[in-house]
Amino acid sequence: MDLYTRNALHCAEVTTKNYSTSFSMGVRTLSNSTRPAIYAIYGFVRFADEIVDTLHEQDKAALLSNFKKQTYDAIDKKISTNPILHAFQWAVNTYHIDKELIDAFLLSMEMDLHKKTFTLEEYQRYIYGSAEVVGLMCLRVFYADRDEEYKQLLPAAKKLGEAFQKVNFLRDLRADHKERGRVYFPEVNINSFSSDDKNKIEEDIWQDFKSAFPGIKSLNKEVRLGVYLAYRYYLELLRKIQQVSPEDIKKKRFRVSNTQKMILLIKCYLRNKFGWM
Repeated sequence: MDLYTRNALHCAEVTTKNYSTSFSMGVRTLSNSTRPAIYAIYGFVRFADEIVDTLHEQDKAALLSNFKKQTYDAIDKKISTNPILHAFQWAVNTYHIDKELIDAFLLSMEMDLHKKTFTLEEYQRYIYGSAEVVGLMCLRVFYADRDEEYKQLLPAAKKLGEAFQKVNFLRDLRADHKERGRVYFPEVNINSFSSDDKNKIEEDIWQDFKSAFPGIKSLNKEVRLGVYLAYRYYLELLRKIQQVSPEDIKKKRFRVSNTQKMILLIKCYLRNKFGWM
């Protein structure tokens, strides 16, 4: 059984590395003891996201419903023949990840199946389920059996997940609208997306980052570098987006180059090591 679980966790690690170089870079800075569970969480989230965003020729609702059922079965029985779900149930059961977080995530994935525009309430609910709870799952891993510290860091972790997701929405504005017919930002018409619209969204994101930063500084040194690196990566992405026009956002998906990522890694390592944060 140990070999079976190690193999499943390896599948989650490979999935993470195949899909996200930036996230993988951050995970590699974490302590060895926390990495497998973080890979497992990412693998689970990525597979669910693939169902709703990529498998256009399939019955997405049926696939997601089956994925959801398999997820809960895996958690209850502590085993799955799907290696990604087996890895995830191992993380959930090992670190006592709250089922409410999983429920909220899967609800957001279901929203992606039918929601094309969002009210402010729906937007906030979607961000909580699609991003904030993922941060909280990771935080639970970082602070296993340390409930008081976990609770203290909850607000900052939620704000950081919120900031990351909103940056993703801006970065993927074109693809979400053209390929999926979605507009996540409430009361925003993409056809008349203006500098005022863009500036308001960017200012909102900056406030989220500002609220999240004290929590990052308070993290244990074993995990702080990885979270700080992700924070700086998304800040860099936001800065790139701020420098372009609304029309540019609708034409191109912006990214941080691999060279810039390596420079960020070195800077973050030094800042974290010498307390220059």
